[in-house]
Amino acid sequence: MSFTVESCISIFNACIEEYHKVNSVDTPCPQIYSAKFDQLLFRKCWVDTVQWHLEDMIRDPNIEPEKAVALKRRIDLSNQNRTDLVEDIDDYFFEAYKNVKVIPNPRLATETPAWAIDRLSILCLKIYHFKEEVLRPSEDEQHKKRCKIKLNTLKNQQAHLSLAIAHLLKEASEGICQIHTYKQMKMYNDETLNPVLRK
Repeated sequence: MSFTVESCISIFNACIEEYHKVNSVDTPCPQIYSAKFDQLLFRKCWVDTVQWHLEDMIRDPNIEPEKAVALKRRIDLSNQNRTDLVEDIDDYFFEAYKNVKVIPNPRLATETPAWAIDRLSILCLKIYHFKEEVLRPSEDEQHKKRCKIKLNTLKNQQAHLSLAIAHLLKEASEGICQIHTYKQMKMYNDETLNPVLRK
């Protein structure tokens, strides 16, 4: 398997930079990578980046109610899309490790590789935006100092999470740890399962 956490972070950072060239939630995800899995990672981060900005927009205290409802439904749809993409990423890892001989009584992971990668994508977004705050010329030094402290914390979290993902994948590839999918089974978007939609 050619996947590395470093290459994943590089794809996420490239995605965030690409989005901010236009900085519009209505910009469609571009096709950047020829490798299918790399493009899947890029698209996952693109969804996260668009949703980041949708979450900003819906918190506008002067937003019109109709626009707020439309944005909330768009965020709900984005969340479903995000979940589907996470499960697509996990399928890649499950396929890669399907023939690995697992040791007796292996360690069981509490989350799948893709859900950890999902958190890595969000961390990349937080780091990008806190860097913006640190460098924003219109802000005072106290604001920048507070943001710098948070930025350093986020960078440490990224380093720790990166190491944890690398360890998880190494152990999974050696059969020391057994990974299972945890399907989200969301009910609220399904008109056969949500009692309000069923009406």
